[in-house]
Amino acid sequence: MSFLKFSVGDTLVLKKKHPCGTDKFTVLRGGSDIKIRCQGCQHELLLPREVVEKSTKSVISATDSN
Repeated sequence: MSFLKFSVGDTLVLKKKHPCGTDKFTVLRGGSDIKIRCQGCQHELLLPREVVEKSTKSVISATDSN
């Protein structure tokens, strides 16, 4: 079983869009449960790691975006 490499501050691009219309989320907390914040409406979600990894299309590293 392989884990996606992402950390706090990274941006995740998910396969499905949030109801507000964006598909980009910022990682707020890692661990077995991942807390992410929608970049469109600032809604926060706490999801199991396996759900987040399965629904992630790509990861934009916080160090790459600067």
